[in-house]
Amino acid sequence: MSLNLLKFVSRLEFLSQERRLALYPPFFLMRIKVLEISGNWDRARFKLPLNMVSKNMGGSMFGGYQAALSDPIAALACVKRYPGTDVWTRHHTVDFRHPGDSDLELRFEFPVALDVLIREELATKGRSTPTFEYGFYRQDGKMCTQVRSTVAIRPEGYLSDVGSCSG
Repeated sequence: MSLNLLKFVSRLEFLSQERRLALYPPFFLMRIKVLEISGNWDRARFKLPLNMVSKNMGGSMFGGYQAALSDPIAALACVKRYPGTDVWTRHHTVDFRHPGDSDLELRFEFPVALDVLIREELATKGRSTPTFEYGFYRQDGKMCTQVRSTVAIRPEGYLSDVGSCSG
């Protein structure tokens, strides 16, 4: 039996959801700070610090750090909002528009209209594949990176046969 740190940390219910997320090993190693997560993930904000490890050769935020933080956010929001489903990132793009030359803040908002559409698709089709747009902002308030993340929301157990050797 292998140890899955994400599952282990998620079971530490005596910790707040913000603290559990901050302890997620990749986030912990990047020194990410959870600034805000609303109860139903309508809104979430994270601080991604610019430091000697996260700087690229040009002195701005390494793009891999931005991709690593932004990738699971939309999927996590959907997992919290739609119980009884399996959710994963299907497509993720990170558009670097301006240098991230300060600490960055990831700002995620879950649009009400998109929630209505997802609930309608889950009720009628049993699945949904929505796309979310959010971004990273510099300390001066300017968006430096736009993120587009498409997630797959499927019935629980949808992937249970993946990787099996059934004949």
